[in-house]
Amino acid sequence: MKYMLMLFEPDTDWDTVPETARTAALDEHAAFIAYLDSRGIDHSGAALRPSTTATTLRPAGPDQDMLVTDGPYIELKENLAGFYIVEAADLDDAVEIARHCPTGTGTEIRPLWDATS
Repeated sequence: MKYMLMLFEPDTDWDTVPETARTAALDEHAAFIAYLDSRGIDHSGAALRPSTTATTLRPAGPDQDMLVTDGPYIELKENLAGFYIVEAADLDDAVEIARHCPTGTGTEIRPLWDATS
């Protein structure tokens, strides 16, 4: 089963972070990817730009066009900063995998819905 590991942390524009801090963070993720590879775990993922770069679509009302706004849907102290999609045997395995994943303030683990099964 596939699980999404959603990484939450304070909003960071990594383009403005000192290179040593950025390199250290990237090294942590490289170590996590090496862990996934060593276990033969199928994975993908990406880092996200800061929430200030988000664009949100919302229904403007019944039978109305979509309303496009700048910014995230809600104000949060921590924001979704990135994610991994991993293949895990079950939730316990997904939790064990997530224990090795670098995170700022928390990682949400959520199974992906497979509409074909």
